[in-house]
Amino acid sequence: VQLQASGGGLVQPGGSLRLSCTASGNILSINDMGWYRQTPGKLRELVAVFTRGGSTNYGDSVKGRFTISRDTAKNTVYLQMNSLKPEDTAVYWCTYRTIYWGQGTQVTVSS
Repeated sequence: VQLQASGGGLVQPGGSLRLSCTASGNILSINDMGWYRQTPGKLRELVAVFTRGGSTNYGDSVKGRFTISRDTAKNTVYLQMNSLKPEDTAVYWCTYRTIYWGQGTQVTVSS
């Protein structure tokens, strides 16, 4: 399984970004796929995922601001991030089953 993430960058507070993650290889479905993030000195934390049953889970700090979606035909999961805050600055990691991880994409929220 390979995960290719894209879409990070620098954005001002209050702005938006969309991350994409495309899975390839031995993927039966893109349930159990989503995003975590990590900042230096902290543990990796849940951002948003599709569960194995196909529902969604969000980290408390992003609820109401971030939305996870997917295109099953493209094996791609998206993370729409709105109303970004400086504390959202982190490396964002795409994961499948929390076993396979993408390369990480930096999101920086700063004026």
